[in-house]
Amino acid sequence: MKSTVEQLTPTRVRINAEVPFEELKPDFDKAYRALAQQVRIPGFRPGKAPAKLIEARVGRTAVLEQVVNDTLPGKYSEAVTSAGVKAIGQPEIEITKLEDGAALEFTAEVDVRPEIELPDFSAIAVTVDPLEVTDEAVDEQLLSLRQRFGTLTGVERAVQNGDFVSIDLSATVDGEDVPEAATTGLSHEVGSGQLIEGLDEAIIGLKAGETKDFTSKLVAGEYAGKEAVVTVKVDTVKERELPEADDEFAQLASEFDTLDELVADLRERVTRVRKVEQAGQIRDKVLEYLLENVEVPLPEAVVKAEVDSVLHDAVHSLDHDEEALNKLLEEQGSSREEFDKETKDNAERSVKTQLLLDAIADSEEVTVGQDELTERILFQAQRYGMPPEQFIQQIQQAGQLGAVFADVRRGKALGVVVEKAAATDTNGATVDVSELFGSKDADYSAEGESAE
Repeated sequence: MKSTVEQLTPTRVRINAEVPFEELKPDFDKAYRALAQQVRIPGFRPGKAPAKLIEARVGRTAVLEQVVNDTLPGKYSEAVTSAGVKAIGQPEIEITKLEDGAALEFTAEVDVRPEIELPDFSAIAVTVDPLEVTDEAVDEQLLSLRQRFGTLTGVERAVQNGDFVSIDLSATVDGEDVPEAATTGLSHEVGSGQLIEGLDEAIIGLKAGETKDFTSKLVAGEYAGKEAVVTVKVDTVKERELPEADDEFAQLASEFDTLDELVADLRERVTRVRKVEQAGQIRDKVLEYLLENVEVPLPEAVVKAEVDSVLHDAVHSLDHDEEALNKLLEEQGSSREEFDKETKDNAERSVKTQLLLDAIADSEEVTVGQDELTERILFQAQRYGMPPEQFIQQIQQAGQLGAVFADVRRGKALGVVVEKAAATDTNGATVDVSELFGSKDADYSAEGESAE
């Protein structure tokens, strides 16, 4: 097979391919075997009829169509490989010549990874927040630990912020009951903001047995987005009593004998968290620098495919009714124009990030080991609350294993850049990037899905 490549744009090529007819013989044999299983010819068992009899029964044209359908995907892949084309997305294939006994000619237009001029990574400099561990942050951790060991005691007074209450809820919209909003005996921590908007403000000051009405916008169900009149009744009120922060508590809540040892450990934990946060800020700022300073031509078809995917997901839960989506956006104070613009901007950023990090991975010859791939799969399985075996089976069935591999590789590529960049904090102190990113604490994960 002969093929040539035309560069149409920085992100799109046309492949012109010519396949000699003799190269199609294995495909003809395969087509005859397939048709022999479908065609019943008297005197021959299924699959045993001679090719000439099959051709006489179905016609030469049908055989030729079967051959073309079978051979095109493989020949296209062969042309892409031999030309060294870094194709992304689905090709548009057109048969330009098909003469029985002569040749098969076709063209394939497809988006490709653009050539990207990468900067000197060692010249990148970013500024981040200083690594600070305050006494207040340590005290918050100690308070959180004491709260875990606190006890709840019933009180006769009115509800205060921080109390634990048992409540009944009901709601109406335009005077009609909302069945799915009704519940009884619901436990709630006042001030947590975990339930509907306005609830905490409504119940503060109420005593057990008292009720109050307030308005709130429903976020789910048939009346999602509608203003509702919500009635809350307080059943019980309890306050949390915290244990004293002393050596006895340290022995109860940890492996340490004294409170001082426990506080020192909490300070060390807060320090580790702050280091992870600072490392994440460095990573994000380095990526932002690359996106702002490196020119990356964007394949229109790939961007469009990502936009279409977001739109499909958005209307999927609305029975694919775009008018329903438009109405929902209006109720949320947005518009379809704003949604479309934001979706396109996000898609362009996502595709640009993928192409840029892929180019860096190629330039730096980044590889991904089996252990690294397994570690990412286990992490994602835990994130989705699924057994690893089930998660692996699911991504394999969805054809997403390559996307996970690409995500790990892109993350490592970003890590290469981060380790070569310079970082200082807002106080002017140099940040030791190798110390932050030389540990398991660092997460190099890049944004976006695979553009494969």
